[in-house]
Amino acid sequence: MSDAIRRLTLSHVVLPLAQPVSDAKVLTGRQRPLTETVLLFVEVETEDGHRGTGFSYSKRAGGRAQYRHLADVAEVAIGQDPSDIARIYDSLLWAGASVGRSGVATQAIAALDVALWDLKARRADLPLAKLLGAHRDSCRVYNTSGGFLQASVDEVKERASASLAAGIGGIKIKVGQPDWAEDLRRVAALREHLGDAPLMVDANQQWDRARARRMCRALEEFDLVWIEEPLDAWDAVGHADLSRTVDTPIATGEMLTSVPEHVALLDAGYRGIVQPDAPRIGGITPFLRFATLASHAGLALAPHYAMEIHLHLAAAYPTEPWVEHFEWLDPLFEERVEIADGRIRVPDRPGLGITLSDRMRALTRETATFGR
Repeated sequence: MSDAIRRLTLSHVVLPLAQPVSDAKVLTGRQRPLTETVLLFVEVETEDGHRGTGFSYSKRAGGRAQYRHLADVAEVAIGQDPSDIARIYDSLLWAGASVGRSGVATQAIAALDVALWDLKARRADLPLAKLLGAHRDSCRVYNTSGGFLQASVDEVKERASASLAAGIGGIKIKVGQPDWAEDLRRVAALREHLGDAPLMVDANQQWDRARARRMCRALEEFDLVWIEEPLDAWDAVGHADLSRTVDTPIATGEMLTSVPEHVALLDAGYRGIVQPDAPRIGGITPFLRFATLASHAGLALAPHYAMEIHLHLAAAYPTEPWVEHFEWLDPLFEERVEIADGRIRVPDRPGLGITLSDRMRALTRETATFGR
């Protein structure tokens, strides 16, 4: 007899940052400084006693909306076989179909989808990467959290040096300021400071097509690993054109919230680096669907944020990926990722290899339980 989902526990968690951070969207007046990350955690229990944990997140508005949407549809999963992840996913999509199949709706479902994959791997007593079919036991890793624009160049240099000394392999800094000349000065300073260490830049969607072309040409001399989100995230044609006309690889995809939105890049002839985010695209199930298409198209992979999840997915990608390091979520988990020699190692613990901490419980604002 097959197992069945007995109980789901949802937690709405607000994690403050140690200090506010700003990217180009703040300097152009489109957003306020980031002060907290809001997370939706899901804990799954089955009739046979198996458990799994997953999460989704929002860096600004929308975190509570994710929590409320999943609370509206979660009951649909009760009694279903936890192994039937794709079927459960579709049933949740249909339960909330009136608000669409992207954005908050899929980001809410993502937390449960991740929990079900964690459960399946734990039940098999395998790390998730091994369950999926790993190509490697570790991935290249780069740090972003030290490169935000509220920090001075000297502060960014200091943090970059600390990251490299801790075993991280690459550094990403933010650009896209109204003063494009200041962007170039910051990049030049970091390139000189880092020598030949891998360096990436991220414009956070703040250039139009004309400015992006000029900036990408001006940045060529710095031997960057990639230029990220030079254009609006939904400008598939613009990103595709840039990816075919400049030597430095163009990276994008982190803001997209469904497989069709990512496929638009492929349809436009994109030749850059794809950055799907499992909690944003809707979970591990849709992430894997798009990853298959991206691999078939010969695209490199560098998943966005949530390294606790993406380390496993990157390890299962056919070609060598990059994983983004953010320490922001560390307080929520008992374990720490292992980083050395420029690489982040897949844990040998079952599932995602994470255990929720007492700090996560203390930061929980609201919970809801479904089933028994």
